[in-house]
Amino acid sequence: MTDLERISGPRDLDEMTEEELSDLAERIRAFLVAEVSRTGGHLGPNLGVVELTMALHRVFDSPRDTIVFDTGHQSYVHKILTGRSDFSALRIRGGLSGYPSRAESAHDVVENSHASTSLSWGEGIAKGYRLRGEDRHVVSVIGDGALTGGMAWEALNNIAADKDLPLVIVVNDNERSYAPTIGGLADHLATLRTNRQYEQVLDWGKETLHRTPLVGRTAYQAFHSLKKGAKDFWAPQGMFEDLGIKYLGPVDGHDLGALEQAFRRARDFGGPVLVHCITQKGRGYDHAVNDVADQFHGIGKINPETGLPLEIAGRSWTDEFSDEMLALGAERDDIVAITAAMMMPVGLQPFADAYPERIFDVGIAEQHATTMAAGLAFAGMHPVVAIYATFLNRAFDQLLMDCAMHRAGVTFVLDRSGVTGPDGASHHGMWDMSLAAIVPGVRVAAPRDGAQIRACLREAAQVSDGPTIVRFPKGSVAEPLTATGQIGSLDVLAGDAESDPDVLLVSVGAMAPTAIAAAEKLSAEGHRVLVVDPRWVLPVPQDLLALTARAGVVAVLEDNNVAGGIGAEVSRAMAEQGQGARCLRMGLPKEFIAHASRGQVLDAAGLTPDGVVERVTGAIIGSRD
Repeated sequence: MTDLERISGPRDLDEMTEEELSDLAERIRAFLVAEVSRTGGHLGPNLGVVELTMALHRVFDSPRDTIVFDTGHQSYVHKILTGRSDFSALRIRGGLSGYPSRAESAHDVVENSHASTSLSWGEGIAKGYRLRGEDRHVVSVIGDGALTGGMAWEALNNIAADKDLPLVIVVNDNERSYAPTIGGLADHLATLRTNRQYEQVLDWGKETLHRTPLVGRTAYQAFHSLKKGAKDFWAPQGMFEDLGIKYLGPVDGHDLGALEQAFRRARDFGGPVLVHCITQKGRGYDHAVNDVADQFHGIGKINPETGLPLEIAGRSWTDEFSDEMLALGAERDDIVAITAAMMMPVGLQPFADAYPERIFDVGIAEQHATTMAAGLAFAGMHPVVAIYATFLNRAFDQLLMDCAMHRAGVTFVLDRSGVTGPDGASHHGMWDMSLAAIVPGVRVAAPRDGAQIRACLREAAQVSDGPTIVRFPKGSVAEPLTATGQIGSLDVLAGDAESDPDVLLVSVGAMAPTAIAAAEKLSAEGHRVLVVDPRWVLPVPQDLLALTARAGVVAVLEDNNVAGGIGAEVSRAMAEQGQGARCLRMGLPKEFIAHASRGQVLDAAGLTPDGVVERVTGAIIGSRD
């Protein structure tokens, strides 16, 4: 048993001396570097919140007091302090989640890992406790990056109206989300971080008042008038206090004593309080502290001594998009790019370096990004909005009402589509095609390889009368899969395009290798099998419907939610045309899929060559009965 395994819960911290607590902080950091470098995970964010999390658990009584972590990628320290220090299977099926998880602990509350939600959760929980007459505190921990999200400001507007709400907002300000935080809020917090004149004036004021004959209430009023004047003149924390939210800070986020003092004041205030904590992302691990590209926000397996990855992944799907986007930018000055605090992860940094006037990082604000893109399109530009597939969920209304209804020529590039693996339920990009399927006029491409990413991006950029979507998965991209023929707009990947197939396998995007391997197995059993890749999967191509009319069994393979996905759309279109062929919809189940490797998730869903063969064979036998 390690020293950290002896911590069974937060109350184990109560009797520790200052020296013991300092030693514990260092042991936690060493543990995180050793364990996360072996499994992969969010290293930088957690190294930055060690003392902050320890102070929270010393001041508040979790789980009676509720602590909500915004996004949750900084919850590893919280897991350790609540008795979960077995990181041997972190983010691996059967092991600890990389985010808070109600299934793991009563100390975990919010597990969706989508940013900017913690203040709304906190307000709701605090009001619920109050309505039930329960004297319990609520803490929402939010990063400066997540505080750029519009939902956070909707919550602040409402929290400020409730002067007695016992809610503590802890702003973990490390100047970064995935990358340096940008925008007006970032400038505001930067001023708070760097402006020391305020404290100097107050020190002078205290000394002056100490030497004057003012006594009692007069002295008190004089000092607080001085304090208010200094604050209004030098320190823009007035923005929060003008809203009606008490502001405390800035506080050194690595000074345990200062943190505890601030949290106790906030806890005892009796109304909404914002505690502004300055932390250093990656603290204690030089490779993470000095990481300009923020590669240590989330890492794969690395050598902890060098900080270098143990596995060289080769070119990624994102690299293919990044290169082609740069080439498009050179050819067309109307191409602009938008992202939501993910410039580097989605591959837009090279474009930003080359064309800084044509790149817009809007912070964690996918809704704003989407409607802003509609405005840019109206003004004659062609915006490319690059985000993770899971975050298109957050901008659905804007995709529907601002882009599609106004026929805005906007291209959405959805990275990390399909199964993302170890990040779990909220990060699987398995909803995008189901959402897009109900949007009138949207066109969706699912490239099967790097060459097709490049081709589909160029084709999308030519569309000016409605939104387009190009989606691709996470990880390394394989060698191109060259089509063996064409049937209208469809690429033939395997089989005889001239004869009517017993089995038509419709491959969507990255499912192409699985479809080809399944076709080989079915062909070996004596079936005539044809594999086609529509490339542009929505709306359902007429060439595909002409082909399904000639097939015996049709199977659509997609790494998207089977409910409302491409298979559902193909089946619907076939039914509308009165086609009798059976359509098997093979996708991800309509459920929240826990963290596991991509292979494990696909295997469980039957999206393997053997799984496809089993489903198709069963359908063929069923059609003969």
